[in-house]
Amino acid sequence: MSKKEKVKIVILTGPTGVGKTEFSLNLAREFNAEIVNADSMQIYRYMDIGTAKPTKEERALVPHHLIDIRNPDEDYDAAQFKSDAEAVINRLIEQQKLPLVVGGTMLYLKVLTHGIFPSPGPDKKLREKLRQIAAKKGIAYLHAYLQRIDPEAAVRIQPHDLVRIIRAIEVYELTGKPISWHQKRHQFQERPYDYLKICLYLPRDILYKRINMRVEKMFARGLIEEVERLLKMGYSPALKSMQAIGYRHVIGYLKGKYSLERAKELLKRDTRRYAKRQLTWWRQDKEVLWFEPTEQKRIRNAIRRWLAG
Repeated sequence: MSKKEKVKIVILTGPTGVGKTEFSLNLAREFNAEIVNADSMQIYRYMDIGTAKPTKEERALVPHHLIDIRNPDEDYDAAQFKSDAEAVINRLIEQQKLPLVVGGTMLYLKVLTHGIFPSPGPDKKLREKLRQIAAKKGIAYLHAYLQRIDPEAAVRIQPHDLVRIIRAIEVYELTGKPISWHQKRHQFQERPYDYLKICLYLPRDILYKRINMRVEKMFARGLIEEVERLLKMGYSPALKSMQAIGYRHVIGYLKGKYSLERAKELLKRDTRRYAKRQLTWWRQDKEVLWFEPTEQKRIRNAIRRWLAG
């Protein structure tokens, strides 16, 4: 299939707190688009405030897809996202709508635009064995094991990300090769779409101020009550979803590990660090077009030129 025959999609990404949600609504209405979520936390039901999920009012303005599609204790990974997103994009194209992919989960965007390496399916017995090891000896124990078998993957995977740690170990155990070896071999060379990748950015001091303010607003809107409700519903603090930024900080406060002010400080710090990692990732991506959120006219013109090309 030639590039001209490929389906066209627009990707709007950027660090957390930069203003993707508001900007995406304006773009979607102007370009007859619908929004395909590419945020790995916004897929979860009942987790609204801590994920900065678009409000019901915002979702009423423009149709959103792949939001609230899993319960907090259900597994979901990049391969599932790729499959789900492709199905949504195909439907939108049939309806003559422009797919507008919005989110900051780097791996989701990478597998959507460049494919994913062929890998073995999940081994439930092995995964349960590894979960039991983590429960007894701690996640750090598994991460240390991953460092020994696949140092490259261990650098990329956060020490608290149990799901990705288990998956990397699982691939090694089932294939005898590190997951990083498989990824290098594949090299993410697929190009299923013709896409325009827009990354919003702000000067670091302004972005960090926005992040700090957003954290305060989350607590004012009821983040603590949201986490308490999830715990009362029976969702374990050890779940991947409950260990995400924001949720693990509130859980620490509720368990008495630190004060409310300390929880806020840690959440602000970790969100700033996450934004920094996101920006580092995209700076290595030569396909990205960089814009400040105020450059709306330039962004619209870039999209128009690209769609006409």
